[in-house]
Amino acid sequence: MTSKRLRSTLLIVLCSLIINSSFAQSNYFKWSAGFGAGPNFSKTDVAKGSWGHTAYGEVNHYLTPFVSMGVEAQYGLVQGGNIRTDPHNRQFVNEYSSISLNFKMALGELIDFESSKFLDNIKSAYVGIGVGVIRNNITDIVRIKPLWAAYDPGFGPFPGENKTNNLWVPLNLGYNYYLYDGYGYIRYAINLNLQSNFTFGEGLDGYDDPSTKFKNYSPDSYNAYSIGFKYFFGNTRAYRRTL
Repeated sequence: MTSKRLRSTLLIVLCSLIINSSFAQSNYFKWSAGFGAGPNFSKTDVAKGSWGHTAYGEVNHYLTPFVSMGVEAQYGLVQGGNIRTDPHNRQFVNEYSSISLNFKMALGELIDFESSKFLDNIKSAYVGIGVGVIRNNITDIVRIKPLWAAYDPGFGPFPGENKTNNLWVPLNLGYNYYLYDGYGYIRYAINLNLQSNFTFGEGLDGYDDPSTKFKNYSPDSYNAYSIGFKYFFGNTRAYRRTL
């Protein structure tokens, strides 16, 4: 009798473990597509940056719900300087386009977000890094100082090219606010993202001045602040924790 009770107890415990294990996991979609837009601000060889705009589209593949690799394409306008207020009367407008490969990881991959409501709320905050190519198209630039300039009127031309391709490294910091469908899957997300973009070369502002005349110690860059939307799709994959 004791042996039968022991076997029954072990069977109940085993079934409970199996049931709990099945409930302690979730399925997630392996792909997402998204788009977004927002303002950007430049930091280049001119004295002061200025505001422009950026729009993007992306496709991502998820190794886990919190680790992804993807492709992002951008189009926008970066500008800086001012012909009247810049110390060298310089200004530029760059209507650029770019493409990059990106890797992103969210906090949910590293923390026990099931242990508290606060950790669950921040599990989708992420960081990322990428590498790609930016195509610069300078549509407006001061190559020769105006005759009314206070210093060195008529000086020029400032060296540089109007159309160039440069190596581009985007760094991302962002947050996804997940929206669930009727079956309990994460199907949509509203995305907030800060992206610092570093270019290697002198194409972003169109000025390629010798360092003996102008200070030029850091890569040309711009920060993009965007809000976007993601749609998750494709086959599903099981994850070890409840999302």
